[in-house]
Amino acid sequence: MYNNENQEFNIPRPDSNKIKAVIKTARPFIIGMILVIIAFSSFFQVEPEELGVITRFGKYTRTVDPGLNFKMPFAETVYKVPVERQQKLEFGFRTTSSGSRNSEFTKSNTQDESLMLTGDLNLADVEWVVQYRIDSAYNFLFKVRNPVRSLRDISEAAMRQVVGDRTVNEVLTVGRTEVANSAQVMIQRLSNEYSLGVKIDQVVLQDVNPPDPVKAAFNAVNQAQQERETLINEAKSEYNKVIPKAKGQAQETIQKAEGYAAERVNNAQGEVARFNDLYTEYVKAPDVTRRRIYLETMKEVLPKLGNKIITDSKGNNVLPLLQMQMEKQNTQKEN
Repeated sequence: MYNNENQEFNIPRPDSNKIKAVIKTARPFIIGMILVIIAFSSFFQVEPEELGVITRFGKYTRTVDPGLNFKMPFAETVYKVPVERQQKLEFGFRTTSSGSRNSEFTKSNTQDESLMLTGDLNLADVEWVVQYRIDSAYNFLFKVRNPVRSLRDISEAAMRQVVGDRTVNEVLTVGRTEVANSAQVMIQRLSNEYSLGVKIDQVVLQDVNPPDPVKAAFNAVNQAQQERETLINEAKSEYNKVIPKAKGQAQETIQKAEGYAAERVNNAQGEVARFNDLYTEYVKAPDVTRRRIYLETMKEVLPKLGNKIITDSKGNNVLPLLQMQMEKQNTQKEN
């Protein structure tokens, strides 16, 4: 209390017994809180897709597997690294919202990383995605200061180099798969050199287009090229219809002529061989051969004639064969 006469302060002293009693009462609670804090600081859970990297006063000590693990409280720190989770980096666009059916994207502030110069000095707006996994938690945490930023820079540099070695038509159309594969190989090689501790799963070209200011002119050029290809294909189709047909007809005519020539030559050779054989026999026996030739010739000629009248050499006596021929014909009709 304040005393006006003595100008002094009278402060009441606390009761030491009460303080001791309060401390004694609160001691179990304080000890329990300390134990709880130590327990929560000592045990930690690592998820199935993660690895736990433990450092002691900032120095790496060990790596632990998924599950419940122990560390020294206050002295050790744990870093959980998602080594089994596939992650991605987007270039030329950003996903603003993703869903099972619809996703929304934006291209704001991404033109600098997607606009590239091709090998034929044309511009292309390239959008791509790099999908990767962490395969070395130690390298990912301690070898590079900012591994994700480094991977982004490496990916952009690799893609610019690959696109710069190809024409704009290759990048826009037939060479897209080759561009993606080449970029993946280069990004993985550079990541290994810098010890990023990542594995590149896939590089996907999302969309490749000419820049907006020249898109209309580029589309017109593409349309003209497509029309040219269409006309060339139509001409080739007509060529394939006419030329093979003409070649086939020419080949057929040649084969017919060759067959006719071979037939005539073979017939002539056969006639010559027959004549030579006949002459050989004639030389051996002229009378017999002459008579045989005569008889064979009559055998071929007589059946082709109609009514026949046979006389002797002088033509005096006529053999009555007409009635015999009539009877023979009637007999054949009856049979």
